[in-house]
Amino acid sequence: MPLVAQEPPRLSTIRSTSAAPRVAEFFAGIGLARLGLEQAGAEVVWANDLDPNKTLLYTSRFGGDHYVERDIATITGADVPDIDLAWSSFPCTDLSLAGNRRGLAGSSSATFWEFTRILEEMGDRRPAVVALENVTGFATSHGGDDMASAVAELNRLGYSVDVVTLDARRFVPQSRPRLFLVGALDAPDDVHDPGSELRPDWLQTVFGDPALTTHRAALPAPPAPLTSGLGEVVERSSTLWWDADRTRSFLDSLSPLQTERVELLRRGRTVSYRTAYRRTRKGVAIWEVRPDDIAGCLRTARGGSSKQAVVRAGRGQVQVRWMTGREYARLMGAGDYDLSAARTSQALFGFGDAVCVPAVGWLSEHYLLPLVRGAMRAQSPALELVHG
Repeated sequence: MPLVAQEPPRLSTIRSTSAAPRVAEFFAGIGLARLGLEQAGAEVVWANDLDPNKTLLYTSRFGGDHYVERDIATITGADVPDIDLAWSSFPCTDLSLAGNRRGLAGSSSATFWEFTRILEEMGDRRPAVVALENVTGFATSHGGDDMASAVAELNRLGYSVDVVTLDARRFVPQSRPRLFLVGALDAPDDVHDPGSELRPDWLQTVFGDPALTTHRAALPAPPAPLTSGLGEVVERSSTLWWDADRTRSFLDSLSPLQTERVELLRRGRTVSYRTAYRRTRKGVAIWEVRPDDIAGCLRTARGGSSKQAVVRAGRGQVQVRWMTGREYARLMGAGDYDLSAARTSQALFGFGDAVCVPAVGWLSEHYLLPLVRGAMRAQSPALELVHG
């Protein structure tokens, strides 16, 4: 009997038990998702972004052989190599409460559709797992319709979708809640998981929609949120503290409640650190100081209200200055990130528009990589991964 050549198995249906899963990093920014993925054992083989400042930081840190600096609208499925996982931190501008709330129809966040177009163009080569990261406002954008549309689009491409929320504060002293959509061509076993830390009540609507294909993977509880730690990441050697006049202007702008808060810290026997944001109230610029030893959510430093200041108070003194690029890096879990190639403004923008490294590492270790390897079913043997 003549031998019949068997059709090679689709990459998207094969899992790896030993080889490092291959990842494409869409909207790569400065590569913080990459750092988290690599911590869990993945290998980033392709990356893309358009912003030249982010490109400078990324390629200075990781090299540029695998990096494509182009508008995602000009990238095709053929441009992406064989991969097991696609990571997409698509722009949050139109989904954030601080943005214009145009949703997936907005010019920035609409790049989601370019990402799924590329997946579709990859055909049978599309990855077994996709992970999308964005602000929690994605869940409520347009009354939840944007989230449902995104899940339906991934369903159309064959992916069952899970949705979880994870705050960077569980790993670093920064309040930074984010949403993660995880799509799987071969969905893991579903678990009943109402009102958990990862899938709170406000996320349950998507799982109850009969028009959508979803799953809820069994995951461990994440670490408890930190209640302190900002003081441990502040650069003690900084000489950038504001002069007496600028510091007085800062103090004069505080509300009575804020003034009392800072005064208590000033009279303290030990030095404390807090972060502060500049706000505009009735046309007047004022400062608001956080009450705890945790940083507020870092943002892209395009305007004064987006930048955080550091307040150092105690032993009868108060000092104030802008937060440094190194402090931004530490608060994103990337403390040793090389900033020598970038200006401070470039670093603040890059880190403020990024994802927390250990949050990605936790999600990758406990969910994404086991999912790629087929290890999230009760009875599902993992197969050898063979890349073409």
